[in-house]
Amino acid sequence: MERVLSVFELTQTIKTVLTRTPDLQNVSVRGEISNFSRPQSGHLYFTLKDALSRVKVVMFVSRARSLRVELRDGMSVVVKGSIDVFERSGEYQMYADEIAPDGVGALYVAYEQLKEKLQAEGLFDASRKRPIPAFPTRIALVTSPTGAAVRDMLTTLQRRYPLADVLVVPVAVQGAEAPAQIAEGVRLVSERGLADVMIVGRGGGSFEELFAFSSELVARALASSRIPVISAIGHETDVTIADFVADRRAPTPTGAAELATPDATSLLHRLEQAQMRMTSTMNLRLKQAHARFERVASRHVLTDPLRAFDGFHQRVDHLERQLEGGVKGRILGTVRRLDGLELRLSKNAPFDRVAQMGRKLDQLAERQERALQKLLEDANQRVARANAYLELLNPLAVLDRGYAVVRGKTKDAPVITSIAHVQPGDAVTLRMMDGTLDCQVWGVFDDEAKRESG
Repeated sequence: MERVLSVFELTQTIKTVLTRTPDLQNVSVRGEISNFSRPQSGHLYFTLKDALSRVKVVMFVSRARSLRVELRDGMSVVVKGSIDVFERSGEYQMYADEIAPDGVGALYVAYEQLKEKLQAEGLFDASRKRPIPAFPTRIALVTSPTGAAVRDMLTTLQRRYPLADVLVVPVAVQGAEAPAQIAEGVRLVSERGLADVMIVGRGGGSFEELFAFSSELVARALASSRIPVISAIGHETDVTIADFVADRRAPTPTGAAELATPDATSLLHRLEQAQMRMTSTMNLRLKQAHARFERVASRHVLTDPLRAFDGFHQRVDHLERQLEGGVKGRILGTVRRLDGLELRLSKNAPFDRVAQMGRKLDQLAERQERALQKLLEDANQRVARANAYLELLNPLAVLDRGYAVVRGKTKDAPVITSIAHVQPGDAVTLRMMDGTLDCQVWGVFDDEAKRESG
């Protein structure tokens, strides 16, 4: 009896045949990409076609991460992988392991060999990378003078940091002459010091079109540059040798312009904030200084200067009382001692000695009187000197000698100490010893003018 297969069994049979055929499990197919898509999962789906046929291709995200080129419709590629059946649709398709642009296989080999060579020499080391200046005054663009890349960079630089001068060094960015022109442009900017930072790059393109930036000539020119270099070649997925050698790599030319400059708007905002903080701090300090001034101005020594002498008067009175009490005490003590001696003499001494002692007592009394007189004179002199010193410090005594204190007319006007503080016609007051004069300034003459007129 003839065996009838189910659709699934038929699909399984075809799948077994395909997966057990060695030539179909490690096969390379050349064709053109069409219907390319990359959903959020990261897997790649496209159709590989030629003039006579087509096959569906799948590349899972684990393999797609290693791609060094950006796939797009119309690109001619060589896909290496295996043939299998997608059971759900019953269609055979190719599962890609590697994808390379068709016709650039030799370029990839050269790229990898040069990359390994320069990496072994240390040209990719992070230790030799230089920082990009925070506030460049001159920026050099080593790129094609035409195209979207240079326009994007110029627009971004003008928008973000118009203070910097921009120098465009025109070079070819693809073709046989491009490596030499790029390298020469880099050396020109470096040796002549034409900029603070240099951007080397171009817009997007195929691996072959970008290969000028993977040449050894360009790589060594970048490594020898005395000026920090930012590479900006193609799109984020495009990686060239220049990206490894440059001090910084930007995903796009616009990104390179942003890396090379600060944001002027952000800087202005930070300056405004700093100005506000400075103004606030200055206002606070002025307020504190004004409060200190008010406290000092309210002290008695300024509001009532004569009050400062009250303590001196009190101290003089106290010293006078102490002096008077001390002198009286010494006199009374001396008198008591004399009385005692007289009593002892009257009881124990003969009359002749009494007479002799009486004469001596008279002498002592006389000397005592002179000494007391001297003490009193000294005390009076000290009191007189203290009174004279107080009189010298008395501001009213100065006014009594014909001087006056000049102030403005307002209630809290300060004392006027210089002719620079008044003008003809100003109203002033003159504080005299016994009252105040209300005056007006008719003229202002300095001492030099007075001497010349004399």
